[in-house]
Amino acid sequence: MSSPSSRPLWQGRALALVGIVLFAFSLRSAVASLSPLYDHIAVDFDVPAAVIGLIGTAPPVCYAVFGLLTPALERRFGLERLAVVAMVVVAFGLIVRSFAPGAGLLLAGTALIFAAVGVGNILLPPLVKRYFPDRVGLMTTVFSTTMALATFLPPLVAVPVADASDWHVSLGLWAVFALVATVPWIGLAVRHAAAEKSRAAAASDDDIEQPSPRAFGRMWRLPIAWALLVGFAVSSTLAYTAFAWLPTILVDIAGVTPAVAGVLLALFGFMGLPASLAVPLLVTRAGATRVLFGVAVGTGLAGIAGLLFAPTAAPWLWVALFGLAPLLFPMILVLLGLRTRTHEGAVALSGFVQSGGYAIAALFPVGIGLLHDATDSWTAPLIVLAAVVAAAIPAGVVAAQPHTVEDDWERRHGAW
Repeated sequence: MSSPSSRPLWQGRALALVGIVLFAFSLRSAVASLSPLYDHIAVDFDVPAAVIGLIGTAPPVCYAVFGLLTPALERRFGLERLAVVAMVVVAFGLIVRSFAPGAGLLLAGTALIFAAVGVGNILLPPLVKRYFPDRVGLMTTVFSTTMALATFLPPLVAVPVADASDWHVSLGLWAVFALVATVPWIGLAVRHAAAEKSRAAAASDDDIEQPSPRAFGRMWRLPIAWALLVGFAVSSTLAYTAFAWLPTILVDIAGVTPAVAGVLLALFGFMGLPASLAVPLLVTRAGATRVLFGVAVGTGLAGIAGLLFAPTAAPWLWVALFGLAPLLFPMILVLLGLRTRTHEGAVALSGFVQSGGYAIAALFPVGIGLLHDATDSWTAPLIVLAAVVAAAIPAGVVAAQPHTVEDDWERRHGAW
């Protein structure tokens, strides 16, 4: 008889494997598919800088808000049915955005998409736990790598598709993937509902937990929790500001075409792919937390310096260096597990870091746009982004210390 660990990945769960891959792809394909097309959209209607900033702010705001609401929604509807709803809403939002007649509906469609994506982000880990309890590490790598692929692919094809047809088609085609992603989850929801009574006890183990108020409140008093929050905020700020503004910045200061700017945004997203594969191993097996913080800060500052002082000399190099700074994202996700020793602590730390980090990141896409409008230059916004990168230096010093939030609390305040 085979042990659980030797069970083939697809045996009896091929539908779940396909569903998780399609689900992960659809959660990210909408993130970077819009900003390369602003020049095309501007032919039909004006998209003010304030609206572009709000569109860039929508992802972290929705991730923070709907990440907090998801546990209650999951208890009401169940994992599979909520996954179906999330994908349907993503598809609907993509269609709404693709037919938008003005900037207001463009923003509304984007907000709708990322409300559903915020729910989906929280659903993926428990879905993996339910269907692949023996392959959690492998499946986490699979869905995080799929997300990385889905981040750099849309900007790579956005402008060519728009040139070959129009921007409506370029935006709307991603709805096809979201609709296809609902198919396996509809099947799994029907299967799960049929067995729900007999599996009630087991299913309760997969519920998404909300952090207890007591443990969550303690995070506010722990330096290591704040260090991880700052690291997560830095990564999210750089990513969502780049998704909102990088193509425009490159067209304005590097003199590239919108098509090349879209490819460069794809390069920015692509740099997350090797990071998602290598960083978790480097942190868990080599203890390279301090080194990786140094790499993120060094490359981020080098990329911004290149854009400030020699933007036309090597824009590909500057974007590639800048794109390495968000390697903080997979590293912080790994450290959420390594810097806790209890389940309660892990849930509280994750909620504190992600909700706080996304809330901070939400301020910057709008702020960067307003600062650009006020100065009529990209110099001040890039300097602000350099300061954001530099904030990871003290955060890295604290986060690299090999102790847990429970240890930190007990040393400072007594028993956990």
